[in-house]
Amino acid sequence: MRKSRTTRRVAALATGTALTALLTAAPAGAGTSALPVVTASGETAALHDDEPGGNSDADDPAIWRNPADPGRSLVVATAKEGGLRVYDLDARTVQSLPAPKPPSEDDAPGRYNNVDLVTGLRTTAGRADVAVVSDRGNDRLRVYRIDPARPGGPLTDITDPAAAPVFSADQAEINDQRTAYGLATWTDRATGRSYALVSRRERTRLALLELVPAAHGTVGYRRVRTLDLPSSFRLPDGTTWRPCAEPGELPQVEGMVVDPATGTLYAGQEDIGIWRLRADLTGRPVLVDKVKEYGVPGTYDEETEECVPGTDPGYGGKRLSADVEGLTLLQERDGDGHLLASSQGDDTFALYDREVSEGNAYEGGFRIGAATPTLDGVQECDGAAILDAPLGSRYPRGLLVVQDGEDTPAVPDGDGGTRTATGFKFVDLGDLRDAADL
Repeated sequence: MRKSRTTRRVAALATGTALTALLTAAPAGAGTSALPVVTASGETAALHDDEPGGNSDADDPAIWRNPADPGRSLVVATAKEGGLRVYDLDARTVQSLPAPKPPSEDDAPGRYNNVDLVTGLRTTAGRADVAVVSDRGNDRLRVYRIDPARPGGPLTDITDPAAAPVFSADQAEINDQRTAYGLATWTDRATGRSYALVSRRERTRLALLELVPAAHGTVGYRRVRTLDLPSSFRLPDGTTWRPCAEPGELPQVEGMVVDPATGTLYAGQEDIGIWRLRADLTGRPVLVDKVKEYGVPGTYDEETEECVPGTDPGYGGKRLSADVEGLTLLQERDGDGHLLASSQGDDTFALYDREVSEGNAYEGGFRIGAATPTLDGVQECDGAAILDAPLGSRYPRGLLVVQDGEDTPAVPDGDGGTRTATGFKFVDLGDLRDAADL
């Protein structure tokens, strides 16, 4: 989720002096100011999270490569209550699909949070490329068949109507919105079975769901197992720490990606750092890197509904500023590659070695700056997706798509203010390789 939550903004601002000291003490070149800057080559039309804008809020993208005509590949992206958007490589809207309406006017509406793809998923109507979406509003997965030749738009909803809630027992629990949140797909090369890994909002739980064919070409899912990441941590001084949050909330996961070559899941616990674990949710998770704010004590103020941070004990990392968000994998054709993470708190991106044997070592980072006065940079990035493959003449060296949490220029709201605006930026992967020396 974006760092717009008041408690996290206040904590980040209040600890600014301590974080500056950490960066000053870091090795040369480790500070965010030394990072290379790349610019976007295109952007989608702004989405507005208000009633005139359909409560649309950009969140997470996925890139589908058209094998018959790579230049006509597509970007599928979530817009929360605004549903799904499909874009072409010129960032133009190809299709807009609404999120489901609530069961009743008193219930939570559909809210599409994260999206990922499965290629060649087995269905009763044959193999299909699909987009899998976490519907946070209804605590369900939604599955869309991708067919670029289909009249009216490439996506068709093929979700099994009998699909059950992922985490909730009933509609009352769904309305509490501790529901399906982050999502990543995975196809086990040993068995050919496809899965969705789903996190739970305001909880540390991850669920492994197998995608299964259902009647009439629809797709459902069944739970295989769950795993709970830690919510509190033992610090080097012997004390126990839990990140400050509103009462009842635990440190949640959103950004996730699976390395298909090794079946390794990387999960971003927003206020903690990046975990590495088996995609089948067995074995012991390993914390690859921590956010800078790791270990900083905080007290929740009921009156102001804000967290008041204490003194930074210096146990945090040097690369990521909470929240750690959009995780995606740069899979190079020779087997090498990088794990990319959005460092939402300081508007940067971090790159880690894909090799587990190398400990997923940090290998640099970058910012996305403004290309022109109207094609702005990227702030508070939520989701990201990379495809290292030729995509026609537009992106012959591949594409990076990222969510932009503060799209500009600002649009007046008619009441003397401005409308909240988000969108997606398209970055030429060749430009990023050159800028970041990848």
